[in-house]
Amino acid sequence: MKPLVEPVASLAPEELIRTARHAVLLGIGEEGQRRLAAARIAVVGAGGLGSPVLLSLAAAGVGELIVIDDDVVERTNLQRQLMHRVDDIGTAKTASAARAVRDLSPLTVVREHTVRLTPDNARELFEGADLVIDGSDTFDTREAVAAATESLGIPLVWGAVQEWAAQVTVFWSAPPEGHAPVVLGDLFPPGSAGEPPTCAQVGVLGSLCVQVGGLLATEAIKLIAGAGEPLLGRLIVIDALRARHDILPLVPARHP
Repeated sequence: MKPLVEPVASLAPEELIRTARHAVLLGIGEEGQRRLAAARIAVVGAGGLGSPVLLSLAAAGVGELIVIDDDVVERTNLQRQLMHRVDDIGTAKTASAARAVRDLSPLTVVREHTVRLTPDNARELFEGADLVIDGSDTFDTREAVAAATESLGIPLVWGAVQEWAAQVTVFWSAPPEGHAPVVLGDLFPPGSAGEPPTCAQVGVLGSLCVQVGGLLATEAIKLIAGAGEPLLGRLIVIDALRARHDILPLVPARHP
């Protein structure tokens, strides 16, 4: 698939050294790394999924990260939200995220939005983003994120984790020619999902959050650099308890 962004003209000498293992990686290379440096990625949620996503994207050298979360770090978060530390308890997750990103990639710009994303502010929060990664934990938020990205025509890298299970895919209402648009409503028709129980009620495997967050970051990197095949039209379903990973076709409901 065609790269999502144009590359910056050059990288700082220290960034060339820091990201040297990308420079020799098929599908990224020096030009792909310059594309990552030009990218602006919005991440919804700085928790179980947002933590590995933000750490991975910062380490990868993404130029700008827009972090959206209205929560503060709690002690119970530390079992799965590996970006945060004990010293961060009581502070905004966005502030903790900004600190972690700076520690990994000083040249990455972090835009902190310590607000709850709603249908009314989602488009404004995504202003200028090349793609969005949804690591939120309520279906109302996921619907608001999906609606905003659909109207903007930008890719949505989407994941969900509960207990021992997870799902990962890419939605895009306006993909390049030759690719059918797939949106959240194709996976969950309006009114079909309900509200799943929270992780406080049923639990969540911390290491699975890291695994899924890594997959989300990988899909974002592929889209930015134009590497490989994105998950658009495919859904990864993970059953960690039984060590099963299945890839299912995701057919647009509007195009039978």
